[in-house]
Amino acid sequence: MSALNVPGIAYGGDYNPEQWPEEVWAEDVRLMREAGVNMVSVGIFSWALLEPSEGVYDFSRMDRILELLHENGIAADLATPTAAPPAWFFRKHPDALPVDKDGRGLSYGSRQTFCPSSPAYREAALRITGELARRYADHPAVVMWHIHNEYGCHNAECYCDESAAAFRRWLRARYVTLDALNDAWGTTFWSQWYYDWDEIIPPRATGAVPNPTHQLDWRRFCSDALLSLYKAERAVLREAAPQIPATTNFMVMYNFDALDYWRWAPELDVVSNDHYLRSTDPESEIDIALSGDLVRSLAGGPWLLMEHSTGAVNWQPVNRAKTAGELRRNALAHVARGADGIAYFQWRAAKAGAEQWHSAMLPHAGTDSQIWRDVVALGADLKALAEVRGSTGTAQTAIVWDWDARWAMEMPSQPSSELRYLELARSWYEPLWREGVAVDFVRPDADLSQYRLVLAPSLYLVDDEGAANLTGFAERGGTLAVGFHSGAVDANCHVRLGGYPGAFREALGVRTDELFPLLPGESHGLSGGGTASLWSERVHLAGAEAVTSYTEGPLTGIPAVTRHTHGTGTTWYLATHPDPTTLAALLDRIRGEAGVEPVRATPEGVEAALRRGPDADYLFLINHGDQSAEVEVRSDATDLLAGKPVEGGTVTVAAGDVVVVREPRG
Repeated sequence: MSALNVPGIAYGGDYNPEQWPEEVWAEDVRLMREAGVNMVSVGIFSWALLEPSEGVYDFSRMDRILELLHENGIAADLATPTAAPPAWFFRKHPDALPVDKDGRGLSYGSRQTFCPSSPAYREAALRITGELARRYADHPAVVMWHIHNEYGCHNAECYCDESAAAFRRWLRARYVTLDALNDAWGTTFWSQWYYDWDEIIPPRATGAVPNPTHQLDWRRFCSDALLSLYKAERAVLREAAPQIPATTNFMVMYNFDALDYWRWAPELDVVSNDHYLRSTDPESEIDIALSGDLVRSLAGGPWLLMEHSTGAVNWQPVNRAKTAGELRRNALAHVARGADGIAYFQWRAAKAGAEQWHSAMLPHAGTDSQIWRDVVALGADLKALAEVRGSTGTAQTAIVWDWDARWAMEMPSQPSSELRYLELARSWYEPLWREGVAVDFVRPDADLSQYRLVLAPSLYLVDDEGAANLTGFAERGGTLAVGFHSGAVDANCHVRLGGYPGAFREALGVRTDELFPLLPGESHGLSGGGTASLWSERVHLAGAEAVTSYTEGPLTGIPAVTRHTHGTGTTWYLATHPDPTTLAALLDRIRGEAGVEPVRATPEGVEAALRRGPDADYLFLINHGDQSAEVEVRSDATDLLAGKPVEGGTVTVAAGDVVVVREPRG
């Protein structure tokens, strides 16, 4: 985020003035200044207006928009409009439209209606990108390039013949020879051996279950295909304006798993994310924290919240408005997790189009509305937090997160179709969040030297390097806790023979010879209290000690949770899914033995998060409860939002409120 030339915390949203008469624009910028907006994203869906026909450009509207923003001290995050090609493009290039798994060709008429492997699309996208780059490379309003929008949101996979050819090229680069591919894919099974590269097709709809390694490589290819488009546009922009940083908005959200963001993040100058709440989630504040910690980990530091909502969205079965104080809590919770910018979709609520019922900073009701009053108040809050910009996290605990493992575990023909990667990860994350424990997310092969505790809730697939890195962490004195069905397969989705949990058997001091997944609604009692659901397995101790065993069912007396000394460290194996209370108590014991403490002791319902600057710590306290709470802080602390010193070494956090405290260090 240090690359972004905007003072303090960036604040704004998607601005689409082309949807409104030009006489509205002056009111827009006046109200932006009233709200404290200092950056907006422009041009995201403007391709049809910028290039009304092939090779014919009209930048007059964009010229006026950028000039108006600059005159009013508002920076522009200028987008390449390539997420929504115009109708004329598809009339000329119908072969650029995507094809679904069933072979059904899709039409244009919405957004992201292109095949990621289409040469015609790539050529047209780079052409409009080049025109934008050359025209606005030196424009004083432009502080960042916004490349595309939400890559893969609607077209992560295309199964057309062009995609098939691109997939084969990707496979040849990965495996070089057909013998290597056949070995990696295990194609002796079901007579799937390939004798010619042209025999390989995408995993289209077929009569039975496709080859799992074929499916996994397809997911990897689809992520890389979109990444290649991003990198191609970025190269054009860098050639024209190397001084302007570039981003694209990730979607680290509950239902989106199309892209391997560990591969994407190093390619962004500024990592940004879109985040929207689920109306069905009664504790969506946990999802905000989890996704914020994950994005901060991807960025390796501060990041930018590119989109979220002031109120209801338009794409869920029921789209609820936010309750009193929720807009403020949501935004500041993202800042607490490392966001150095807060932006919304969108500035002015649309009166027409597919997203006309999506909330905005300036709602349909106008300025005489609670949303507008909250937006203005948030702008003042963010201005008061300007010094927080650039500060980092302080975690001693890491959760292993891997897209390959997520894709592989959720494929068909698993021992249980009930396993959901994100739900398992959240079930381990939630107790830490409730206790105020700082958490980073890491790849299996990450540098773990700064952590005391590493948790791997769900790591079905792990390559040899990642497995050695995690077990080596414990061997050198760390504490490693591993969840069930982890280490089962290698990077090619081949089962690791000799017993489960495969790659982690020796380090965990256990060996499982049979899996006993539980039926929906089924549970078994555990010694010491509590129940286990979802999964069980016949664990044999091979050096480990049993911490908890089953008290009923076919595995009565068999260990369900084990603990082992490995090298100079400790390893734990959770061979089942304990109920939330039991899991929380277990994780509390594990982190206690590892020497991991919360960032601050707080009453129940008060979220605590810490950002560390060069001279001070910034403690965020967010009260999600209905009672006020007292929290101890340093006696020389300052309440940044109230703009005054803290008295008596404690702060009061009212119900539904947020307090941010600066505590000098040293």
